[in-house]
Amino acid sequence: MSETMNINQLSDGTLRFAALAALLLLQDEDKQPPIVIIDEPELGLHPAAVKTLCGIIKKLSYSKQIVLATQSTLVVDNFNIDDIIVVDRDENGSHFSRPDKGKLKGWLKEYSLSEIWNKNLMGGR
Repeated sequence: MSETMNINQLSDGTLRFAALAALLLLQDEDKQPPIVIIDEPELGLHPAAVKTLCGIIKKLSYSKQIVLATQSTLVVDNFNIDDIIVVDRDENGSHFSRPDKGKLKGWLKEYSLSEIWNKNLMGGR
């Protein structure tokens, strides 16, 4: 038996993943923007979909600039410390910095990036 599934029967997470995948993968390369900024790409996605999406993003980041804004430990754990830029804000504005690998070297041997993030050792709080 063959049934048609309408788009309104899909979950929000499925629709969001499809939209992000289309943004990142389905355009002709000459029509793609040189930079893509995605705020909280993990929202509404199953953890397996987050992992898949992060894999797509890592692969595409070799050919274009992709900026993710997230507070998700799941997203952070799908990248390397060299991929992370932390934003701190004070009365003078926002300050962008990379985590100090030298300072975190010992921590990185025993803990994941998300655990280091949760211990507030990278900033961004």
